[in-house]
Amino acid sequence: MSNQQAAVIVVGAGPTGLLLAGDLAESGVEVIVLERRGAELSNLSRAFGVHARTLEMLDARGLADELLAYGGARLGGIRLFNRVSLHLADLETRFPYLLMTPQYNVEEVLQKRALGAGARIVHDAEVTGVDQADGKVTVHTGAGDFQAAYVVGADGVGSAVRKAIGMPYPGEAVLKSIMLADVKLTDPPEHSPAITGSHGAFCFIASFGDEYWRVFAWNSEDQKADDDPIDLEEIKEATRRTFGTDFGMHDARWISRFHSDERQVPSYRDGDVFLAGDAAHCHSPAGGQGMNTGLQDAANLSWKLAAVLNGAPEALLDTYDAERHPVGKMVLTTSGAMIRLAAARSRVGGAIGGIAAGAALRFKPIASRAMGMISGIGIHYGHEHGDHRLVGRRQADVDLADGSRLYERLRGGRFVVLDSAVDDPRAVAAASAEPDGLIRVVRPDGYIGWAGEDDPRAIAAHLDAHAGRS
Repeated sequence: MSNQQAAVIVVGAGPTGLLLAGDLAESGVEVIVLERRGAELSNLSRAFGVHARTLEMLDARGLADELLAYGGARLGGIRLFNRVSLHLADLETRFPYLLMTPQYNVEEVLQKRALGAGARIVHDAEVTGVDQADGKVTVHTGAGDFQAAYVVGADGVGSAVRKAIGMPYPGEAVLKSIMLADVKLTDPPEHSPAITGSHGAFCFIASFGDEYWRVFAWNSEDQKADDDPIDLEEIKEATRRTFGTDFGMHDARWISRFHSDERQVPSYRDGDVFLAGDAAHCHSPAGGQGMNTGLQDAANLSWKLAAVLNGAPEALLDTYDAERHPVGKMVLTTSGAMIRLAAARSRVGGAIGGIAAGAALRFKPIASRAMGMISGIGIHYGHEHGDHRLVGRRQADVDLADGSRLYERLRGGRFVVLDSAVDDPRAVAAASAEPDGLIRVVRPDGYIGWAGEDDPRAIAAHLDAHAGRS
C-alpha cells in the first residue's frame, strides 16, 4: 500500500483510537491513525478512572501491570450521597477496585503499544470530509487524502467523521457549567470517592493516590458559558454548598468548565465507516464510565475488523452495533440517573433521593447489578436463539493447568478454546486447572463466543464465521 493507504484508518488518537489501532496492528493489519492535534500528549484530563472490566481488557493485552506501575489510588468502593456505598471489593475479578489515574497515563501506555506494533500516527491531520465508493473509504484531511477499506471515527464528541457521514447525534444537554479541577487539599474527606448534592449544587471528589484530588462540581446559582473564565473560588463555593467545607482546596494544576450532554447515534455503522467512544455516545461523567465505555467499544470492534480482513463473513461487522449500542444506551441511563439525583435542587430532594437509593442498594442483587454495570464486569451481550445460555457472557480469568492464566493466552488478539481436544491454528487450546466439563470458545475480547459439549465440527464452524482463514 502507499504511504496514504491502509487496511483500516482510525481517526482520533485518544484512548479508544489507540487501543483499536494497537489491536489491529498486533493482528497484522496495516493501520493509520489520523489525529488533528500535534504530537504532544495533552496533560489535561477529564477522564480519571479505570474500572475493573477495562483493567481486565488491558490485562488481556499485557498492559494492566504497566498502567498500574504509574501508581494511583485503588478505590474499593464508591460512596454516594453520604449514605450509599457500592463495595467494588466484592467484585469477582483480579481488579476489584476503581483505579484513579489520569487519562494521559492510559494514552501513553496505549500509544507506546500501538507504535511498537506498527501502527502509524499522523498528527495535524484534521478531517474535512469522508467519501465511500467502490469498496473504499477516502478520508480528506489538511495533511492530504487517506484511503482504506474501513474507517473508524474515534474522534470525540465533536467527531468530524460523524459529521462528514451525516450521522445524527440526537440527545440533550443535561447540565451546563460543570466545573472540573485537580487540586490539593489541606483537610481531605474521610471517604474517596464521594458524591453528594444539596442546596442546588453537587460535588464529586476523589483521590488520585498522590497529592492531588479530582473534583467536579456544579452550582445552579453559578451558570456560565463553557469558555467563560473560571477560578478556584467558584469550585470551592460549590463544594461548601454540598459538603459544608471546601477541604482546604488549593494549588489547582488545571481548571476547566464544560457542559454534560446525553447523546447517542442511531447506529454505530454507516457502510464501511464505524463510530466508537464519544463519537458514538456521550453522557454524564458520574460513575466515570466514559473512557471505559469507549475502550470496550474498541475491544469489541478490533477483532471483528481483523477477522473480516482475514476472510470472515462481512456480516460479522454488524454485530458491533448490535452488541455495543445497547451498552451505550445503558450507560446513558445509569450515569444520567446518578447526575440527576446528585443535582437535586434542595436538601429535602437530595435526602429523599439518597434514602431511596440507599434502600434499594441494601438488596444484594440490586447492589451487585449496579456494581456490575458501573465496573463493566456485569455487562454481557445477548445470544441468538439456540445458542448456549453462556454465549455473550464475560468469561472471567481462570487458572490454567500449566500454571498460566486464560487472559495471558488471549494476548495478541487470539481466540482460546478451553478444555477441548480440538487442534485449530486459528485458536489457542488451553486446559483449565479446574475444568467443569463445558467447552468454551473465548473471543479475543474475553467474551464467550461458543459453548457446549466437545464438538470439533461446531467449533470449526464457529471459527470459520468469527476468525477467518487459518
